[in-house]
Amino acid sequence: MSANKIDVEKKRAEEKKLLSVMIGIYCRGNHGGNDGNKKELCDSCKKLEEYALFRTEKCPFMETKTFCSACKVHCYAKEQREQIRAVMRYAGPRMIFSHPVLALKHIRTTIKEKRKKKNVS
Repeated sequence: MSANKIDVEKKRAEEKKLLSVMIGIYCRGNHGGNDGNKKELCDSCKKLEEYALFRTEKCPFMETKTFCSACKVHCYAKEQREQIRAVMRYAGPRMIFSHPVLALKHIRTTIKEKRKKKNVS
């Protein structure tokens, strides 16, 4: 397996972890988890997580993209895209308290991407 392939798979795994964490934060904050169980996702969030993880697994642009929101091709269906945006808006600011390392990595990547776009324009 080439180093590039390993990097892409590592990046894919990190993105999937970030998605799961953010959906978990959103579900606990908005739905209380499944039947009040803070560890489990409610059915709606579980379906969104499965969908998001599947789309991430099949993403052909993983090597070059940073986040789905910065991608030129939006592969999420409209309903799921709106749901994941709500998750990101809610969970993003709250991640610093429960997953500070993931949050800081996400912020660093976002800043890098914005600088890159600014220099290209």
